[in-house]
Amino acid sequence: MRLAVAAVALALAVSPADYVASHQQPDGGFAESGATSDPALTAWSALGLVAAGRDPGARTVDYLTSTPASGAAEIALRVLALRALGQEANADVGRLEALRRNDGRVGPLVNSTIWSVLALRAADRPVAPSIRYLVRAQHRSGGWAWYPRGAPDSNDTAAAVQALRAGGLGARSRPIRRALAYLRRLQHEDGGFSLVRGRASDAQSTAWAIQAFVAARREPGRAAFRYLASLRRPDGSYRYSKRYAVTPVWVTSQVLPALARRPFPLR
Repeated sequence: MRLAVAAVALALAVSPADYVASHQQPDGGFAESGATSDPALTAWSALGLVAAGRDPGARTVDYLTSTPASGAAEIALRVLALRALGQEANADVGRLEALRRNDGRVGPLVNSTIWSVLALRAADRPVAPSIRYLVRAQHRSGGWAWYPRGAPDSNDTAAAVQALRAGGLGARSRPIRRALAYLRRLQHEDGGFSLVRGRASDAQSTAWAIQAFVAARREPGRAAFRYLASLRRPDGSYRYSKRYAVTPVWVTSQVLPALARRPFPLR
């Protein structure tokens, strides 16, 4: 019995940050097991590690800055990661500002605007027109969708809450209160949150929801953290859900900021 307990304790000594860090490649990027470095996964891994108090090092900066990024959302994700790593990213910030339309939308999507707001605020740039666009894009349900006239989901809603708060909208403002109410309707008895109604809880949706509540200065609740804990594996990674264990580096990277109670942009 004691040996079994000791084995469990040893397994849990492998932290989620250790797991993500172990998937850094020689070129500085990050990859799922058996795959090659990926720019988006590298940005997510960097954000997760920084949130957990870890520095992936100069190689990751070199990889991110040497890898092409096209499209507002992809550029914005790279800016967020580079800023979290202490880099200026001025060229990419300028690209985002050049993509901003007169109505405040950045790129073709609601999602690309959300991420551009987060990236621009990480660089201390003004975002007032884009904040007004996002407020107008909120659905009657209180949620936000990936694209104009799309169906809302928890992930985009949680990211929008973080963007609105980063852009200066009050924690008790009506859009924020409506968004949090929408998210609560997607929380299940197991404590987790789902992407949309009719889906089971999953780790990433739960992590996003936690970040949204923290950004709005509201308590996410212990149940959400208990749900995440139920998905942790002995190697330090997190399952996507009770049923599926896929893309563990990506899932674990997105869980790390929630565990640290740190919304985007990382400060």
